[in-house]
Amino acid sequence: MNLKLVNIKQLVTVSSEFNTPPKKRFRIGAAMRNLGVIENAAVIIQKGRISWCGKMSHLKKTSDDIDEFDCTDKVVMPGFVDSHTHLVFGGSREDEFAMRSAGATYQDIAEKGGGILSTVNKTREASKKDLKKSARKYLHSILKQGTTTVEIKSGYGLDMDTEIKMIEAIKELQEEEIVNVVSTFIGAHAFPPEFKDNRDEYVKLVCERMIPYVGQRKLAEFCDVFCEKGYFSVADSEKILNVGKEYGMLTKIHAEELTSFGGAELAGRIGAVSADHLEHITDSGIEALKQGDVVACLLPGVSFLLNHQYAPARKIIDSGVPVAIATDFNPGSCMSYSMPLMMTIACTHMKMSPEEVITAATINGAAALNLSNEVGSVDVGKRGDLIILDIPNYKFLPYHFGENHVYRVVKNGVLLEF
Repeated sequence: MNLKLVNIKQLVTVSSEFNTPPKKRFRIGAAMRNLGVIENAAVIIQKGRISWCGKMSHLKKTSDDIDEFDCTDKVVMPGFVDSHTHLVFGGSREDEFAMRSAGATYQDIAEKGGGILSTVNKTREASKKDLKKSARKYLHSILKQGTTTVEIKSGYGLDMDTEIKMIEAIKELQEEEIVNVVSTFIGAHAFPPEFKDNRDEYVKLVCERMIPYVGQRKLAEFCDVFCEKGYFSVADSEKILNVGKEYGMLTKIHAEELTSFGGAELAGRIGAVSADHLEHITDSGIEALKQGDVVACLLPGVSFLLNHQYAPARKIIDSGVPVAIATDFNPGSCMSYSMPLMMTIACTHMKMSPEEVITAATINGAAALNLSNEVGSVDVGKRGDLIILDIPNYKFLPYHFGENHVYRVVKNGVLLEF
C-alpha cells in the first residue's frame, strides 16, 4: 500500500483546492473546467492514502519500503466514480433492444411482457448467489475500465423478499470486492403487478416494512425513489424519502426523466444529496437544486440508447449547479458501464467540455455519493485510487472513444494486475 508514481507526463488532480465555493464538497460553474493539471509530476501513496503530489523537481525523498512505478508518457488521474447504477439484476433484455431498433414502442414491448417487470421476474427467480456472481463479473470489468467507486441500487425485486435479497447481495459485495461499493435502496422503483390496483398499500409496504428492515441493519447508505408520472407521486416520494432519513439513510431521487414532474423541486426542498436523470428539468427545478446544494447527476447513456431527450447540461452548469455524470448501467436503458463512453456522449450531445466531463466523472461524482472527502481527486489524505492512462493528454480520453485507455489501476495504493 506504499507506492510512488514518477515521471508522470500529466497529473490531472481535480484537486479540492479549486472547489467553488470553497469548502463545498463539489465544483460548480467555471471551476469545473479547472483540472489542476501538473506536468512532469509524481505522486506518493503511503498506507493506502495520498501523502504527496507535485512536480518531479520537487519530489521528496522516501524510505526504501516503497515501490516505484515509472509513468513516462502516461496521464494519471483519479479513478472514476460511477454514482448511479442498477448493477445487480437477473436476466437481460437484448430482445427488447432489437424490438426498439425495429420501431417498437415502450407500450409494444410492455404488452409482450417486456420492460422493467421482465427484469423483476428474472431477479425474483435468481438466487442471491447467482445475483452476486453476475454482479461480480461486472465489477471486475468496470475496475479494468478505470471505475474505482460505484453505487449500486436495488429496485428489481419490488417485494419484501427480493428487495432484501438484492440489498444484502450489494452489501456483501461491498465487503468482499476491492471496488468501493455504495449501497442504495430503491424499493420504490416501480409498482409491482400485484399492487397495480392498490398503490397506496405498496407505498405502505415500502415505508413500514422494507425501509425499517434495511435501515435497522444498515444495509444501505442511500434511499432513492422514482418520482415520475405514472410511478411515485411527489407526495409519496417525499414520504418515502423522509422515512429513509428517519432510518439513517441519505436521500437520492430519480427526477424529471420522462416529464417535468416536480422531483427536482422536491430534491432541493428535502436536501437530497443528488437528483438523477433531469432530462426534463425546468428553470424552477434548476434553481431548487442550486438552493439545496443538490448534485445534478446526468445519465447520457440512457438518452443515447433510447434516443430520448438529453438533460440540459449546459444550462444546469451555467446556473451554478454541480453536475456529475454516471452510467445508469442497467439491463433496460443503458447496458454499458463505460464511464469514458459517457464522457464522450456528454461532450458530443450535451455540450460539455472535456474538462467538465472529467470533473463530473470524478470529484462531482464523489459528491453525488457524499464521498468527495475520500475519493474523486488527487489530494493529500484521500484514498490512493488512481488510474494510469496510455494517452498523450487528458483531452484524448473522450476524443478516442470505444477504446479502453486504462494502462494500470491503483486501488488503495496497490498497483493492480489484471
